Amino acid sequence: MSDHVSRIQDEWRRERPDLDPRPQGVFGRLHRLANALTEHLEVVYRRHGLTEGEFDVLATLRRTGAPFERTPGELSAHTMVTTGAMTKRVDRLAAAGLVTRRPADGDGRSRVVALTPEGRALIDAAFTEHLANEARLLAALPSKDADDLERILATWLAALDD
Repeated sequence: MSDHVSRIQDEWRRERPDLDPRPQGVFGRLHRLANALTEHLEVVYRRHGLTEGEFDVLATLRRTGAPFERTPGELSAHTMVTTGAMTKRVDRLAAAGLVTRRPADGDGRSRVVALTPEGRALIDAAFTEHLANEARLLAALPSKDADDLERILATWLAALDD
């Protein structure tokens, strides 16, 4: 199959026959695929008035279970963003009435961020559409290939996380 990445590899093979550009086949396609998938995923977030980061915060709170709350530090750890970036996200979500902040029980210096009923309703609707969108995007692959890809990516990620 000839695509943008294979053409780049062919050019490198021609210009630098002493090097093996095969890794570019994986990394180049992963990069292009990630960009394309992000565009498709962001359509759903925008339809619900959210950014990717805001969706991530609401989803993190929702999947914690009742009472759907976490400290800003816990949210940062679960979403892999800095506390400063988390503060900005929480500020926007609080201004929209989707989360609240309150002092943590037993520690007036700490804060807890919690989903409001409106935030829960929004993330439930957005996440339902998000999963359907992901299933639609994954349907381009045969089921066995999707299962294999998930296994391969999990193995590779585990190796890099070590």
